[in-house]
Amino acid sequence: MAGTTPPFAWSWAMVPIGSWNVANQHFPGAIQIVDLYHAREHLWDLARKLHPADEVAKKRWLMHKLDSLENGKIEKLTATLAKLADVTTNPELVKAIRGEIEYFDNNRDRMRYPEFRKQNLFVGSGVIEAGCKTVIGSRLKKSGMFWTVRGANAIIALRCCCISGKLEDYWEARAS
Repeated sequence: MAGTTPPFAWSWAMVPIGSWNVANQHFPGAIQIVDLYHAREHLWDLARKLHPADEVAKKRWLMHKLDSLENGKIEKLTATLAKLADVTTNPELVKAIRGEIEYFDNNRDRMRYPEFRKQNLFVGSGVIEAGCKTVIGSRLKKSGMFWTVRGANAIIALRCCCISGKLEDYWEARAS
């Protein structure tokens, strides 16, 4: 999970898929965002099933679906997929299409990418992952370092407080 600097500090969260309950518990009211790359993967996987041997048809099918996704038009996307499921005769494909409809429908509010971008929020987790690698990995993975879980957690907490400019707040909380 990640947050930006104030005034957005901890006002939004990116979490591993299926961890929305954890986000709700620890960050109630946070804006939840499905990683755009992950959402695109769902459409690419479905395109591969629909057009396994035809790259041109696969890309043509994807073009408008990806556009709907990028523009946060999830209802349009799911309606298009529902129409496709209604005319598809292969039961395995129908099951795959309906599974994707459920995925997009369940996460539609987490896929309002234009709204998130207007708020200067990240819609991909790459920046967050790079931040974790820089802030945490660069400190914990130096040559010859070995950590207990307790020690690593303590250093991570201090490192995050230091980098976010909240080290004094951390020590004040520890003293009280």
